[in-house]
Amino acid sequence: MSDFLFSEFNEVSAKEWKQKVQVDLKGADYNDTLIWKNLEGIDVKPFYHQDDAKYSSSVDLNHPSEWNIAQSIFIDDEAISNHLIINTTERGAEAVVITAEKKFNIERVFENFPFETCSIYFNLKFHAEDFYIQLSHFFLDKKTSVYYNIDIIGNLARTGNWFHNLNQDHEILRNTIQKISDKNILSVDGALYQNAGANMVQQIAYCLAHANEYLNYFTSEKNTGENQKSLTITFNLAVGTNYFFEIAKIRSLRKLYTILAKEYGLTTDCHIVSIPTKRNKTLYDYNVNLLRTTTENMSAVLGGANTVCSLAYDSIYHKSNEFGERIARNQLLILKEESYFKASDDPSRGSYYIESLSQQMAEKALILFKNIEASGGFLKQLKEGVLHRKIKESAEKEQQLFDNGDLVLLGTNMHPNENDRMKDDLELYPFSKIKARKTLIAPILERRLAEKMETKRVNQE
Repeated sequence: MSDFLFSEFNEVSAKEWKQKVQVDLKGADYNDTLIWKNLEGIDVKPFYHQDDAKYSSSVDLNHPSEWNIAQSIFIDDEAISNHLIINTTERGAEAVVITAEKKFNIERVFENFPFETCSIYFNLKFHAEDFYIQLSHFFLDKKTSVYYNIDIIGNLARTGNWFHNLNQDHEILRNTIQKISDKNILSVDGALYQNAGANMVQQIAYCLAHANEYLNYFTSEKNTGENQKSLTITFNLAVGTNYFFEIAKIRSLRKLYTILAKEYGLTTDCHIVSIPTKRNKTLYDYNVNLLRTTTENMSAVLGGANTVCSLAYDSIYHKSNEFGERIARNQLLILKEESYFKASDDPSRGSYYIESLSQQMAEKALILFKNIEASGGFLKQLKEGVLHRKIKESAEKEQQLFDNGDLVLLGTNMHPNENDRMKDDLELYPFSKIKARKTLIAPILERRLAEKMETKRVNQE
């Protein structure tokens, strides 16, 4: 049918399209008028042609055929935490992200948990071999997927310190991998780089270099073993509102990690958990955060996240509450069950624009990754402050765009409601603060774009 309809039409080249556009511009400069410049250094054109996707990758991106809805639970009171976990799984969550700052009673927290239908992700703020072993023994006869998400390098980057020290942290990690059979142990905290202000090319390259530290360590002669060969790395990513770029970011990371893992002879499984970024979330006109998180979650699904955990619209200033968490969960339920996002077998594949973005982003990230490795590797540059400086430079460029009004956050730097009052509604301190403590290196700090403007407004109320 298509041959019958289109056989009489000549194919139009990209060059011919561009010539037509230039004629319609009536003398205006094509590059100045229609080419969009951005922080990633990728020029976005007004149209894309099949010629732009001719280098579409033949690398299998291992794009998931389905994705899970997750909800985050903080472990404080074990009975309350168990109630929250059971409640959220009964109301549609297919995975839970368990955050804890200290050891807890595992059996109490997971009492009556639906192991066969729900996955578990840990975000432990401590590093203890005995607790990892307890967890593995508890889940041994449970038919569930467990992701331990151990990231000792990520803790160093975020806090400026190892959990214990370099040798002890690595020893605990090595022993844990040798003693438990689960392959889902390691993770990379890529959300930190996004929330601190790194551009997308940097995020991909830093995630890749971060992961390479683990791959290099666990494939060395003294650490190699059968379990190491099957290890997978979970990437925890933050997703922003640059819709198509964020789709391309996740696809590019999948592509590059597949190539990297093959070089080590390891499984190329790339498990991605996404959460909306905090960087563009606002204190005033906070309902707009719902719109931002919705498009961010859509990008995550289309880009190829295995699990998506939304962010409550009031999370920057309210403690976790039933209403905010329910709305966040329902956003994902609506996307999955009512908006045709349920089946996610790489729907963006073949899009000239997205394929072009993915390729360019991957190429730029690969160059940066190689530069990091040539300079001694991720850990060396982290300790020397090189990564901090690069992230800070990128964050300052983005902040300047926001301050000038070129980067718009509706309700904050454009059309703010001057009658909004938030000072008496703050349950959490919404601005970044630095704890006075001794650290080995300067920590990479997260910071929202609107903080300076919002601090001024709160103080003037």
